[in-house]
Amino acid sequence: MNLLEKEELIRIKAEELESASPEDIIRWAVETFPNITFACSFGAEDVVLVDMLHKVSPSTDVFYLDTDYHFKETYETRDLMADKYGLEFVRVSPQLTTQEQALQYGDALWTVDPNQCCGIRKVEPLTRILSQYEAWITGIRRDQAPTRANSKKVEYDYKFGLVKFNPIADWTSEDVWNYIRENDIIYNPLHDRNYPSIGCEQCTRQVMPGEDPRAGRWSGSEKTECGLHK
Repeated sequence: MNLLEKEELIRIKAEELESASPEDIIRWAVETFPNITFACSFGAEDVVLVDMLHKVSPSTDVFYLDTDYHFKETYETRDLMADKYGLEFVRVSPQLTTQEQALQYGDALWTVDPNQCCGIRKVEPLTRILSQYEAWITGIRRDQAPTRANSKKVEYDYKFGLVKFNPIADWTSEDVWNYIRENDIIYNPLHDRNYPSIGCEQCTRQVMPGEDPRAGRWSGSEKTECGLHK
């Protein structure tokens, strides 16, 4: 299937699947694009999708970007989920260790140039792993940020050159947490401590009442995205 054929298929299916359930979207995705993967950050949205994917297509690859700067609770959530679902999460690491990055760019690069830090520890590893697939699944939701408001449930990801599925794009935070409670899903305990959005430990703080849910990410800077999504 060439790019023009994919674009037309995606345009048609984006309209058809807009009202479909996340499970039906995942089912069509894995049947149409067998060489597909799911990017898991172990946040609330992604643990929901791990559960759905396990029910629909348990053999589909699930990877995570190990920046080496995650909270210990994030790694603990990974291990608990691996045990529960019998999953071996694919670990994708930056080309530079934290020590090599410090030597090359100085200590605490995230305070000087957070975009470069994310580029090294997230964007480059993601680009590398996605080059092995023809499609990927994400847990982004439209109401998470203005930059995600126009996300379609099926779209072509021109940044990385493959088909992108966002099965819960139209879900609210309440929808996510209802699924977690109703299905007894393992989730990151930081969510219970005022961390609605969880990234690297150095760049994530607690969110105070009345603040935007993503206010705890790169607080004090104009940065709002790590560069994984357009």
